[in-house]
Formats: sequence, structure tokens, C-alpha cells
Amino acid sequence: MERKGLFICCAVGLLGLLSAATGFSAEATRIKGSEVEFTSATQCTYPRSPAMALGLTSALALMIAQVIINVATGCICCKTSGSPSNSNWTIALVCFVVSWFTFVIAFLLLLTGAALNDQHGEESMYFGNYYCYVVKPGVFGGGAVLALASVTLGILYYLTLNSSKSVNNTTTSSGIAMGHPQVTSQDPVFVHQDTYIRRQFT
Repeated sequence: MERKGLFICCAVGLLGLLSAATGFSAEATRIKGSEVEFTSATQCTYPRSPAMALGLTSALALMIAQVIINVATGCICCKTSGSPSNSNWTIALVCFVVSWFTFVIAFLLLLTGAALNDQHGEESMYFGNYYCYVVKPGVFGGGAVLALASVTLGILYYLTLNSSKSVNNTTTSSGIAMGHPQVTSQDPVFVHQDTYIRRQFT
């Protein structure tokens, strides 16, 4: 792997780990239902929590990683050099689609969890009873797992697409025929002996 590819994979991998770590930290520090208190009949008191900042950091790191991997590879739809019959190209296409799918879900989960975790002082009514809303368990954790999966698939997409390019370049270069000097041979011509001697003395 060339130095540029190694740098891109390391940068995207670190951003993916950062996104997953902050996502799991947001899950651990989110406001639980047992931590919320009613100060009045319709007023909720929430403790301070870093889950919102951690969730936003996780979403931002994931978005930067996705941008880097897609800028480095370019649009896969425009890759005319990759043959659809190439197995590496097919794997890259699958990784590309699934990576974007997991990215969108993870990004929405992280942003939604961060926004809902900061609804301090607001209450909701359910069947005539007031209750304090808290982020449900697994929102940040699910976003962190999907973020890690999205980054991993993005790196696989980048590596397999570059591998497909190198295979195509090798096939093209090996198909070039090398030029060889061509020598045309002529059949011997019969010359009569008297004619040959006469030419030698003229």
C-alpha cells in the first residue's frame, strides 16, 4: 500500500474509533429516568450530563471520516475503469452502499440522542399523566456500533476499489505486445555457372 493510502486509512480509522468511543461514552452518561425529579406537578429537573456534547462529537467525527473516504475514492458511479465482472469492484460497490446506509442511520441516531438528551425542564403528558422524557437505552450505543461499521466498510471500500484499479492496470499493461524485428527471408535464386563467372570478371 502506498503512503497516501496508508495515511487515509489511519486517519479514517482514528476518526471511526473516536466516533465509537464518544458514542459509547454518551450512552454511559446519558440521563436516566431515575435521575430526573419532579419539582412540581408539571416541571422536570434534569441533572447535568455531557451526553449531548459527546453525541455531537461522535456525529461530527463520523461525518468527517465519511467525507474523507468518499473524496479519496471519488464517485464509484464514474469509475469506468472498473469492470462489473471484476469481483473486487463488486465488493467495493457493496461496501459503498452499505457504508452509506449505516452512516445515515448512525448519524441520525447520534444527533437525535444528543438533541433529546438536552430537553431540560420539559414534560410530556401520556394518558393524562405527566412524565419526564429521557433518551431510551441503546440510542447512543446503536449509533456508535453503526458508526464503527460504517467506517470499517468505508475503509474496505477504499482498499478494494484501489485493488481493482491495480488489477485493471496490470491486465492492460500485460496485454501490450512487444515489438520484435521482422526479417524477411528470400528463396535462393539459381544462377548458371557461366553467368556467375562472367559477372565476376566484368
